[in-house]
Amino acid sequence: MGLNFQWSRFKLAVLSAIALGTHIAIATPVKAAETIIVRQGIMSLSLAIEDLETLANTGKAPPGLRGYELFLSPQQKQQVLGVLNSQVGIPPTAVSNLLTTQIGENILEEIATITRTQDPQTRGADIKTALLEAAESESGLSILGFLQSYPNPELRIDIDVAFDVFSRLNRSFWRTQQFMVEIVQQLGPTDANLTLPLDPTQPGPHQVITTTHTFEDTARNRTIDVDIYWSEAVTSDRPVVLFTHGRGSVRNELQYVARHLASHGYAFVTLEHPGSNQTHISQNLAMQPQELLERPQDISFVLDQLTQLTQTGGVIERSLNPNRVLVIGYSLGGGTALTIAGGEFQLDSLRQRCQQDAITLSSGQITQCIATELPGDRYQLYDPRIKAAIALNPTASLIFGETGLTQIRVPTLIFSTSADKLTPALSDQIAIFPQIPAPKWLVGVLGGTHLSAKDPDFVLDQSRVPSTPLSGDEVAGIAAADIQNYVKAFTLAMAAQLTPEAEKYQIFLTPEYFEFISTDAFPVRLITEIPEPMQILVDSFLKDQLP
Repeated sequence: MGLNFQWSRFKLAVLSAIALGTHIAIATPVKAAETIIVRQGIMSLSLAIEDLETLANTGKAPPGLRGYELFLSPQQKQQVLGVLNSQVGIPPTAVSNLLTTQIGENILEEIATITRTQDPQTRGADIKTALLEAAESESGLSILGFLQSYPNPELRIDIDVAFDVFSRLNRSFWRTQQFMVEIVQQLGPTDANLTLPLDPTQPGPHQVITTTHTFEDTARNRTIDVDIYWSEAVTSDRPVVLFTHGRGSVRNELQYVARHLASHGYAFVTLEHPGSNQTHISQNLAMQPQELLERPQDISFVLDQLTQLTQTGGVIERSLNPNRVLVIGYSLGGGTALTIAGGEFQLDSLRQRCQQDAITLSSGQITQCIATELPGDRYQLYDPRIKAAIALNPTASLIFGETGLTQIRVPTLIFSTSADKLTPALSDQIAIFPQIPAPKWLVGVLGGTHLSAKDPDFVLDQSRVPSTPLSGDEVAGIAAADIQNYVKAFTLAMAAQLTPEAEKYQIFLTPEYFEFISTDAFPVRLITEIPEPMQILVDSFLKDQLP
């Protein structure tokens, strides 16, 4: 998937432990919490961890827990029950890596405000110790494991503060849902009676061929694996389409688009980013801050290699035009695409935001906060060979600051889905859109999620991913076929804008066309500017998000 769920699981694990347990038990350490003291105002309730384990394993509250319902509102009861049925699985090395970052320290400090101890200075350290010990246990990190590893006999919790913090998890996502309710009424119908030259969602007439290359960047000590999807119809008057994947993913995650464009006569190049791909993350290796700078440079390096192949390669390589490129990025790759298209990292403002109210950040925003550890304040990695850009569910709300995206130098399309929990539409796509210079397009899908645009063959099983404020509830695979058709249409149209056939395909980048292909299951709209009434709502919601 575009972003891995380690940070989502991490935040949820800590808060869930504080808001009461899960169903996995581990051996109790010598020093361990035996009791949770829950306070609400002047009232308090003592909960035995042993009783929590019984509740988690049987689904029935033992006598010692039956009084806890008096302290919880109906909404809070549902949150606790959801926590009890959630399972957390993060390897020890990943937990350790996460806790050593500045954003990890910030989140621990805020979570520590929930607890009450005799020495306030030890709160964050106690939580950190419990997380590390539970993660290193035989059963791995779990909620009860955290509680049993807490290095004090009693864990005192302020329930009002706990649920306030819990309610602020991923605030951008919940604001997006409220925003969509308001805005959908303003997207009135247009005249959708169109005469189309073709159906851009259907495959082209050409047989797709795939070749694989491995390029060694000795200067940066990086090995870049590349696939080229092409057909015999590829010519140098058509752009190269280049794809950059998301964090913890693979270069094939948009394979259906690669094959679709190749069947229409385009060369589609996918590359693997070795410091942030699935192999790297699955080995529990943390993504380093420098990786955010390496990824755009990977693209430039691959274009250099393709240029050499036009002189020495075979038939397909000699037909490429690596000086005329449409870059497509997904999730973190969407941010990479915007970067190499001219967007400037503005890390001074990012540092300020990542230190404030960190618990409210989405997973995508936390990924951007990794950049706070880079030494400089401004970075620009524009490559003039990029002639157009598409950013699918991009991670872009913080790292470009207030003006970084104004420096984009090419036509740009932003794709957004309303139910994306990892890169919420309002903060990461809608709010940034006014910064981007024209020509530009914003395509939004109601009901789509972060994984909806991903190739069905590369979507991991989502059935066991719990529904939380930070993850789960994905609409993906064949269930999202309508959304994948939308992606086929606008990627083909954007590629064609860099060819002599641009005018023929312009109809597929209009509001009328997207209303024409919109389905009841996943309504879709395209705009080129945010209308003033909508912008007022955007500004209002964004102001409300500020800490």
